[in-house]
Amino acid sequence: MKQKLPDEVRKPKARARGGVPVAHKKGTAESPVRRIDPPSQVVIPMLQHIGAPCEPIVKVGDHVLAGQKIGDTDAFLAAPIHASISGTVKAVAPVVTVGGRRIVSVTIESDGKMEHDPANVPPHVTNQEEFLAAVRESGLVGLGGAGFPAHAKLRFPKDAKVDTLIVNAAECEPYLTTDYRECIENSWDILGGIYALLEFFDFKEVVIAVEDNKPEAIETLSRIASTDNKKDNRIHLMALRSKYPQGAEKVMIYTVTGRKVPPGKLPSDVGCAVMNVASVAFLARYLKSGRPLISRTLTCAGSAVKEPSNLRIPIGTQASAVIAACGGFASDPYKMIVGGPMMGFALYDDTVPLTKQNNALLAFAEDEMKIKKERACIRCGRCAEVCPMGLSPVFIAEKLRKTKDPEELQALGAMVCMECGSCSYVCPAAKPLVQNMREAKDMVRGMKKA
Repeated sequence: MKQKLPDEVRKPKARARGGVPVAHKKGTAESPVRRIDPPSQVVIPMLQHIGAPCEPIVKVGDHVLAGQKIGDTDAFLAAPIHASISGTVKAVAPVVTVGGRRIVSVTIESDGKMEHDPANVPPHVTNQEEFLAAVRESGLVGLGGAGFPAHAKLRFPKDAKVDTLIVNAAECEPYLTTDYRECIENSWDILGGIYALLEFFDFKEVVIAVEDNKPEAIETLSRIASTDNKKDNRIHLMALRSKYPQGAEKVMIYTVTGRKVPPGKLPSDVGCAVMNVASVAFLARYLKSGRPLISRTLTCAGSAVKEPSNLRIPIGTQASAVIAACGGFASDPYKMIVGGPMMGFALYDDTVPLTKQNNALLAFAEDEMKIKKERACIRCGRCAEVCPMGLSPVFIAEKLRKTKDPEELQALGAMVCMECGSCSYVCPAAKPLVQNMREAKDMVRGMKKA
């Protein structure tokens, strides 16, 4: 639902190409976040971020406290991992995780006490280096789904002139309402996180970006933006056109600033930093409490879920426990997805643990999952028309099938694809274009490693 925007709410500076209008299905938008009871056990993978996996620093039989570090690495592109409940380590072994990868994981059996590590105290932060060290110790990764370690994102190259921070509250995927609830329930934490970032970085402007179909979020966020405007007028709210994938990083940068991030480049190369709204709010809470990232909010919804809800869950909670917290299944699930329906991953069973970057668990009955039969391409060009990155997915898919030449796949732009799913969504021939793009990217990566 759209409404007349307050005068102080800014309009986008540019209109991104491509994208698709998707049904939002935000049935849990008005459901306040509910914290679930700690499950009987959690399974915590040692890789919950883009980059190098952590090494377990606990062993079977150890007693751990909530917030205690249980995995770390010396690699720069990584974030430490902490116990999300108190209890006893029952296993340290590979587990199949979301996406099908086998990752060494620490299984903790709850002691029912949920005792927190007394070592978790507010960090001492007086300069940018101490701030970045604290962010790393918190274990924060991008909570919007990408999972990029926050300390690495904020460590800009020395020659970069990053003048704009974009706080991403778009949440354009169907069903997902966790960021919306963050805006409604924790707006002052969002402001606190922004103030912390402004203290240690030379941002000239902060833009909180939200889609224009979220009037309550716009009203709430405009209040916190106007609070800052009474001081130095650096924080602003922008209402974005409601169109998927408006929340994608490169799309958002162009929409908000008019700047284009070239292929192979980073947001900092065009003077921008983008952080998810829940990540920014977490920073404020961490700096006050010292408690690391051991829980997150996710949306559990879909036609097969009895009581769709927004839940706060301990990291490593298995999908079955999340479903149980929503009253179980309303009908036999035909498909379960972690993440949104456009970019999420289908589950093979409900024992899979949910991690830092998982913002939704969806379960659908068979009558809602109409799987089309793949047919021959009719050269309609719709996949190219909706691609936000200006690619021709069908050409890449054909090259993948015919030649499997990684150099040609790279030349066609396979690595530029952000796997948003717009091409598959509009394809009348039901081509598995996103899967094709993932295969093509794997081939290019293999070429680079060889």
